[in-house]
Amino acid sequence: MVVDYFQQDFEFAEPPRVTSLQNTHPLSTFNNFGKDVYFVADQRGYESVVHHVAGQYLETDPESNDIVDPRLKLNMVVREITYSHNGVTVRTDDDKVYRADYVIVSASLGVLQTDLIRFEPQLPSWKTMSIYQFDMAVYTKIFLKFPERFWPSGPGTEFFLYASGRRGYYPVWQQLEMQYPGSNVLLVTVTDDESRRIEQQSDKQTMTEAVEVLRKMFPGKDVPEATEILVPRWWSNRFFKGTFSNWPIGVSRYEFDLIRAPVGRVYFTGEHTSEKYNGYVHGAYLAGIDSADILINCTKKKMCSYNVQGKHDQSKDLPPSERLQHQK
Repeated sequence: MVVDYFQQDFEFAEPPRVTSLQNTHPLSTFNNFGKDVYFVADQRGYESVVHHVAGQYLETDPESNDIVDPRLKLNMVVREITYSHNGVTVRTDDDKVYRADYVIVSASLGVLQTDLIRFEPQLPSWKTMSIYQFDMAVYTKIFLKFPERFWPSGPGTEFFLYASGRRGYYPVWQQLEMQYPGSNVLLVTVTDDESRRIEQQSDKQTMTEAVEVLRKMFPGKDVPEATEILVPRWWSNRFFKGTFSNWPIGVSRYEFDLIRAPVGRVYFTGEHTSEKYNGYVHGAYLAGIDSADILINCTKKKMCSYNVQGKHDQSKDLPPSERLQHQK
């Protein structure tokens, strides 16, 4: 069961009984970019990639390289999007109002499934149904620091598995000596229901459970108490409500087209709108380019109809009369 978890849940954050084969086997990310997986250990953090991309089109300070573009508004919570044939109005938590011809919404699928952002008028039923047909999975990487190393290191020891009778109970462990020598840090991954359970308990309780598992895994070792723990809470955070999307059984290209489709002057993007790479950062990046292209085609070339292929239609070359069309 733990090997099955390592092959399935560890990648998609949900068990195979709910995960569709349509978008997972073979996995487009590994097919197109290779099967090698690397741990990002850059001290600048993963956000440095975002700053690099944003710095290509936003105004930056020539000395510090910080983004200083006045068009970029940070730490502002969007609460309402009002749209009509004439334009879009966006209202934030502090009652500031922004007006535009169009808007692209990149909030996570989990946020779209809550009432954090209110749409006026309400999104049409076909759009709402598509949003709820996809799963917002929860993937939690818990870091534990110890006063000394008690686990093996060297080639072939980066990962070790805990075989429990309870699926997903602290199953996949990773030691970080290669990335951070001498750090004495272990990383354990949990997902789905275990992630939600752990988010609702104290870090102290999680630390106790994790150390108990390690003592069962290394019965001949003197496993000390952990000194520090980091437990991300993606599901509890109202700005995420999960980690990334997962395609459940029953969805297809049709539902993907609907979840990506614009509603009037409101466009949508994010990893959940990436047909091949949902769940990954490169999926979000490429989906953003796709969504921008769709908007540009409408504003610049007046190509403002978004064609959705029928759920059971196999050909992508159907005439427009045989497709469901959503006018922007």
